[in-house]
Amino acid sequence: MGSASLSFLKQNNIIHLKILMILFLSCIPDRTNLCSNNSFATLTVPPRFNSTNISLSSLETLTLDGYFSFENNHHAAKDFGNLYHFLPSAVLHPKSVSDISTTIRHIFKMGSASELTVAARGHAHSIQGQAQAHQGIVINMESLQGLKMQVHTGDMPYVDVSGGELWINILHETLKHGLAPKSWTDYLHLTVGGTLSNAGISGQAFQHGPQINNVYQLEVVTGKGEVVTCSEKQNADLFYAVLGGLGQFGIITRARISLGPAPKMVKWIRVLYSEFSTFSKDQEHLISSENSFDYVEGFVNINRTGLLNNWRSSFSPKDPLQANEFTSDGRTLYSLEMVKYFNPDETKTMNQQDIKKLLSQLNYIPSTLFLSEVSYVEFLDRVHVSEKKLRAKGLWEVPHPWLNLLVPKSRISVFAEEIFGNILTHTSNGPIIIYPVNQSKWNNKTSLVTPDEDIFYLVAFLSSAVPSSTGTDGLEHILIQNKRILDFCATAQLGMKQYLPHYNTRNRTMTLWQFLLLDKESSRRQYALHETLMLAPQMATRYVYGQKNSRLRQLSYTSLALNNKGKYKAMGQWKLCWNSGKKLTSAKRRSHYELDVRHQPH
Repeated sequence: MGSASLSFLKQNNIIHLKILMILFLSCIPDRTNLCSNNSFATLTVPPRFNSTNISLSSLETLTLDGYFSFENNHHAAKDFGNLYHFLPSAVLHPKSVSDISTTIRHIFKMGSASELTVAARGHAHSIQGQAQAHQGIVINMESLQGLKMQVHTGDMPYVDVSGGELWINILHETLKHGLAPKSWTDYLHLTVGGTLSNAGISGQAFQHGPQINNVYQLEVVTGKGEVVTCSEKQNADLFYAVLGGLGQFGIITRARISLGPAPKMVKWIRVLYSEFSTFSKDQEHLISSENSFDYVEGFVNINRTGLLNNWRSSFSPKDPLQANEFTSDGRTLYSLEMVKYFNPDETKTMNQQDIKKLLSQLNYIPSTLFLSEVSYVEFLDRVHVSEKKLRAKGLWEVPHPWLNLLVPKSRISVFAEEIFGNILTHTSNGPIIIYPVNQSKWNNKTSLVTPDEDIFYLVAFLSSAVPSSTGTDGLEHILIQNKRILDFCATAQLGMKQYLPHYNTRNRTMTLWQFLLLDKESSRRQYALHETLMLAPQMATRYVYGQKNSRLRQLSYTSLALNNKGKYKAMGQWKLCWNSGKKLTSAKRRSHYELDVRHQPH
């Protein structure tokens, strides 16, 4: 870099940091603070009144299509996780992308005197306060009305949608044209910007990759307030950085989503296994077969009473008599869930033969085969049905200390033996989802970090805590349990990566998984910081290697948060070596490094 560029960065780094600070801090279970006393109760932090008030008053002078609310913003201090409650100083209700751009540009120009932080809030399904901004500004993305959905048909159909649009609405709109997105999440009442900032994974990912692999174009508001359109061919560095980037590189305000033909019906199948090795072998077989199911997921059932009886509300047993004789009490069982799409006007016999052939290749417990036929919409929106039941019972707005992991195939048996055999033995406090995906279907140019194997498993512990409980269903017990799982993964060196992670950076060591040295393939990009710049806890300028150029190229859209409040620290013999403007070297390659941070979070 030239001296002029460095000078510019030094003058503006703190400004950039504060604009998107919350967006980075948001995602990731704290591995060092899971058992602190503060973790056992939800944390509520009121706003302080200081120089921030001066910054807030200047916001009232902005010309917007929408508006700011400065009072009664307690709803913006809540999210699905219900673990943290950070009260913002203001909430922006944008009616156009210009509102977001104007606001961020204004804060950027305030300079270091402003203490405002910004968080984009979609449907607030975050777990660790990702959608909150302590004393800062929350942007209510769902109020963004600047772009109506536009479905484009043709050889490569797509839909243009707002970053604040819900996936369930996209489903209903695209179905009018006989089309639908190809990759989903299990829960559709989430915003486009929210899932694309993470990954968006469900049982279709083994065929189509995550949602971030099914995007043609994005519109992003950067940390400077610039509105930038990006794609694989236009501003590609920003495009790939934003996808799976945890909100570090800007706010997604529009997305062009790839579509495919939509089925009308699905054949929904569930079976049970008593042995994990057989269960995982069958899952891996299905995701590797050319003519397979359209959706494959799995679940771990720990000491579930009357499991098959619960299935009967939606499924019918293939052999009712044998199903009646099966008992699940006191056992750990593994259920495989499969779906085959079809249309009623297709030859039903052919569809049934395909399913029969696929099932004949599996080694499940024969008496546990359950089947159902439902509409495509009913299947995709299945979790919302459960949500409505839980809301009616007052059980939805409880703490959700979820833990999501990506585990390499080569280590999944070791993981399962310890976690399901020793750590989780009596109850799971919620669903445990586990299924493999193909690395070959995932674009390794995005910011999402995955294990370095061809096949890896998503393992999601979707726990719900009973408020005020001190037993095994209480928050304290679940957090300790989560820590035991993480500690085992670290000790056993499983090569696990966290999905939807969260870092608490207050005087602690933070694992910087987003700055990796990866060498699985020569085409895989490498990430690093410039030798003269230190990463602040929230954000950093990202440099990438070009495929045709070994020199570092700056992702200039985000020049964020560079200061000297952090220091890189080698872990044992692993040492990061800098060679400015040339290819990075390391004493040995490693998937993460540590940053010793001295920063007060939020």
